[in-house]
Amino acid sequence: MKFSRPFKIANPGYLYVMLAAILWATSGTAAKMLFSHGISPFQLIQLRLGIAGAFLFVWLALRRPALLRIARRDLLYFALLGGGALAAAQFTYLFAISRVNVATAILLQYLSPTFIAIYAAVFTREYPDRTTLTAIIGAVAGCYLVVGAYDLDVLSLNALGILSGLMSAVTFAWYAIQGESGMRRYPPLTVLFYALLFAFLTWNLLHPPLGAFFSPYTPGDWGWILYIGVMGTLLPFGFFFQGVTRIRATRASITATLEPIAAAVISYFLLHEALTPLQLLGGALVIGSVVLLQVRQELGPVAPGEPARRPAEADQA
Repeated sequence: MKFSRPFKIANPGYLYVMLAAILWATSGTAAKMLFSHGISPFQLIQLRLGIAGAFLFVWLALRRPALLRIARRDLLYFALLGGGALAAAQFTYLFAISRVNVATAILLQYLSPTFIAIYAAVFTREYPDRTTLTAIIGAVAGCYLVVGAYDLDVLSLNALGILSGLMSAVTFAWYAIQGESGMRRYPPLTVLFYALLFAFLTWNLLHPPLGAFFSPYTPGDWGWILYIGVMGTLLPFGFFFQGVTRIRATRASITATLEPIAAAVISYFLLHEALTPLQLLGGALVIGSVVLLQVRQELGPVAPGEPARRPAEADQA
């Protein structure tokens, strides 16, 4: 059989982002398994940040040492980004996973674009248009269904986990907004490394220094811990940034909504966690709202004489 033109592989950027989303989803399930073995979110966040930061430092030192250089005047910025935003986002996300279904925790964090839109309206006076307002309403309605707020017994039982999931969305939005300004001055991997470094330092102040590394774990637990630190943190960030360079941040963020879907499937088979039909409907509303917000961002008009805004390359950092 002859082809009129050579076969071309589709843009690999989408594949990179899909791989990142699947790895993130799998790491959430792995974290849930470790929590069932008695490891606490306080221990896991120290382990995750330490392992991810150490591996990234070694890689940068050997391959791209120039990316480790930052201006002294930016130390306070990275301290706030990592020690404040990232440290809080990582902990609230892991704590939510320890209390509610993996897919529910991830869906709650996916409300972060909604909080970014609210932030823009309140602090930068970028008031939402009809499309953005529809997306915000859809996300809130989806959240209502995802957390089972219609059942007061379920709501009260999972109140702490739900609150932590909502806080993960707020702190992740904070990290995305603050991280975008840093990536106007530094490459994404530089911002990621110093954010991880200061987040790790923070959790060594709030938790006994390196205490999590000296606790007794089984070989199987260490395997999952290393998986979360490397395969569930560094590798997906690398894939995501590779995707962003090929398909832009907005399209990458839309493609990354595969993450909660993958998490729901993986946690169902490995943890026997299942979402109710109403939770699935809520999840669809949340994902649809995220997609709508991202499309609106890409298609939104730019004021005459105003330069186009650089896409946020840290949408999933």
